Amino acid sequence: MGRAPCCDKVGMKKGKWAAEEDAKLISYIRDNGEGSWRSLPKKAGLLRCGKSCRLRWINYLKDDLKRGNISSEEESTIIRLQAELGNR
Repeated sequence: MGRAPCCDKVGMKKGKWAAEEDAKLISYIRDNGEGSWRSLPKKAGLLRCGKSCRLRWINYLKDDLKRGNISSEEESTIIRLQAELGNR
C-alpha cells in the first residue's frame, strides 16, 4: 500500500553534485518553474531522484536563499520574538 517509489534507484547517481548537474537543474527550473519534482529529473536530463533535486534546489541553488551571518537587526528581531512568544 502507500505511495509508489519516486524512482527506480537503479542507475541513479548519489553523492556530490557536479557543476553541470547544478546548471541543468537551474536552467530547467528557470525555463519551466518548480513543478512535479518526481518527473523533473527525467525531463531535465538528470540521473538523480526527484527528492534529491528538490532538496538541492531549496537548500543550495534557489535565487532568494540568503547565506552568511545574520544582521544585528535580524538578531534583535529574533530576541524580541523569542521574549514575546517563548519557545513554541
